[in-house]
Amino acid sequence: MKLVRFCAEEGRPARLGVWTDAGILDVAACARKYARYAGEQGGLSLPESPLGLIRDAAALDTVRDFVERAVADPEARATADPEAPGVLLDAGKVRFLAPVPRPSKIICIGLNYRDHCIEHGNPIPTLPVVFSKFATAVLDPGAPIVCPRVTGKMDYEAELGVVISRGGRHIAREEALAHVGGYLNFNDVTARDLQKLDGQWIRAKSCDTFAPMGPALVTADEIPDPQNLAIACRVNGQVVQNSNTVQMIFTVAYLVSFLSEFMTLEPGDVIATGTPPGVGNARKPPVYLKAGDMVEVEVEGLGVLSNPVVDEE
Repeated sequence: MKLVRFCAEEGRPARLGVWTDAGILDVAACARKYARYAGEQGGLSLPESPLGLIRDAAALDTVRDFVERAVADPEARATADPEAPGVLLDAGKVRFLAPVPRPSKIICIGLNYRDHCIEHGNPIPTLPVVFSKFATAVLDPGAPIVCPRVTGKMDYEAELGVVISRGGRHIAREEALAHVGGYLNFNDVTARDLQKLDGQWIRAKSCDTFAPMGPALVTADEIPDPQNLAIACRVNGQVVQNSNTVQMIFTVAYLVSFLSEFMTLEPGDVIATGTPPGVGNARKPPVYLKAGDMVEVEVEGLGVLSNPVVDEE
């Protein structure tokens, strides 16, 4: 399932939804409408976020049942009005929010695509290059990436994001994917001048709005092989990155196992698995993001993450 957080309009409370071909299914409305079919009386208690849902197998099954019922129900469709009686909303009339708004950790991997290493003239790493972003960098789909006044070289990086649903230490590689609850599009926005100036990457990577993610958290059962997904980035409609996760040096399973060797992975951790070639900094001449640009990140099966670019006021 494609799990989303959304609101009917700016300022409204966040709600849990499922993105279907028929529209956005409002999970709370379904719990009220269809609870009796689940053998419940007086309503049904369900998680209120995608993260809560991927941690609860029984709740996931209940929501799958809701999807089947709603799609077949002629009275299910409604407008985006939060007071509407229906449970299927028009996707074009809701505002999508980051599926994981405050990750417990954002763990990033550098130089994890063979073709990206070649692009920069770097040797192929023998161990993952690990750094992090802060949760204050998280940005909703459709919200503007803000170019801060401290940089003039803001760059895009399309990445596959991995969301942990089962935590732990010393996770065996053959069991690692069982700890993954889902996947999402991730844009590892980077201030290249700060990255070069500092010699380490925290400031360059953690500016506010530098971690757009979404629009959906796609459950792991829909992505049976995370190592064979097309991945692309477009700026103003022009393809600037175009590769496949088969190019990853360290697989998702390897990364989950490797990271758990020295830190406790927790439900809600987001792992950004690295970017393919085509970043603006490597172009000749370099091309950086500027106000008025529109950036799109697309990973096969995960939808499209779109964000405009503005300057800091």
